Amino acid sequence: MKISTKGRYGLRVMTDLATRYSDEYIALKDIAIRLDITIKYLEQIVATLNKAGYLESMRGAGGGYRLAQEPSKYVVGDILRTMEGNFSPVECAAEGMSECPLVDSCASLSFWKGLDDAVNSYIDSYTLDQLIQGPISKNK
Repeated sequence: MKISTKGRYGLRVMTDLATRYSDEYIALKDIAIRLDITIKYLEQIVATLNKAGYLESMRGAGGGYRLAQEPSKYVVGDILRTMEGNFSPVECAAEGMSECPLVDSCASLSFWKGLDDAVNSYIDSYTLDQLIQGPISKNK
């Protein structure tokens, strides 16, 4: 499993806005400069986050983007799944997926489901607020 640039940048945008959380809107140009992302690519990322309801936007002078809620309300796993889709290492382990026709003879299914559970549990255990507070403890 590899997280794409879109997923990484989506989380970077959200953490950038979380560190500047207020009633103020932040211009896309300013975000692009801080994060060293082209405006064209940033527009795609922000469009996905905005469509998901994570951001509020305002056009015109003084416009830009801001978080729709306080940083503690955003679960990292939700953001990553919005940007990336399903995080399952194999399709048969994904929640809500129909059962594989080989389920009765698959010796590795429980391994894949365990890995899927571990990854999702980890990414769902953090909020934006926790990420911006500082280094993550390995013992969490």
